[in-house]
Amino acid sequence: MINFDDFNKLDIRIGTILEAELVPDTDKLLKLKVDLGDEQRELVAGIADTYKPEDLKGKQIPILTNLEPKTIKGIESKGMILAVDNDKAILLHPDKQVINGSKIR
Repeated sequence: MINFDDFNKLDIRIGTILEAELVPDTDKLLKLKVDLGDEQRELVAGIADTYKPEDLKGKQIPILTNLEPKTIKGIESKGMILAVDNDKAILLHPDKQVINGSKIR
């Protein structure tokens, strides 16, 4: 269990995927370029076994933005997408278009 103050530490925002490409020498990793409104970030996500890069452009997704960056396969990942873990990752989307950078509460 976490308390409400701990939950409030999570900065989860909506971003739009601008670009997606397979990370070389991997089967599951995609490098994503995401528009968060006031900035663009690159992240690495283990979703290539579910999604093709060309199908992701323009999709809005929730991103944990204040996670410490991590280098994965030589790429600095500056955030984490939120997805349903259903044996394979299933992306979450707002049911209506929202402004990039909108905070999830």
